[in-house]
Amino acid sequence: MAKQKAYRSWLMYERRHDQLAPRSVFVKRIVASLAVALGLICVALLIGIAGYHLLAGFNWIDSLLEASMILGGMGPIKELPTDAAKVFASIYALFSGLLLIAMMGIILAPVIHRVMHKFHVDEKDVNKSR
Repeated sequence: MAKQKAYRSWLMYERRHDQLAPRSVFVKRIVASLAVALGLICVALLIGIAGYHLLAGFNWIDSLLEASMILGGMGPIKELPTDAAKVFASIYALFSGLLLIAMMGIILAPVIHRVMHKFHVDEKDVNKSR
């Protein structure tokens, strides 16, 4: 029987009966997860900057500050002048909270998968020895 491949690709997780992927593949998965999370942060920040600039009439630096503070969970800095800006800010705050939860899932997915797969591999070794 041909030796089973430890992993198919660093982007694809190993299946239930596959061997544990090497540490280098795990590190690549972590880096890829962090890159995806950073990309999501940048997109969300750009949405916030544009919204505060267009709807609240803030200059670009103040828009960056407001969007960063909301995205980081700190809260608003300046008073919002219009109702449209207030509605945008409330939607953006809810979006930012959900984005935080999604990013944690993206970042932790490779770690949780590796831990769970390691437990499964150890379980197979115990069953073989019996």
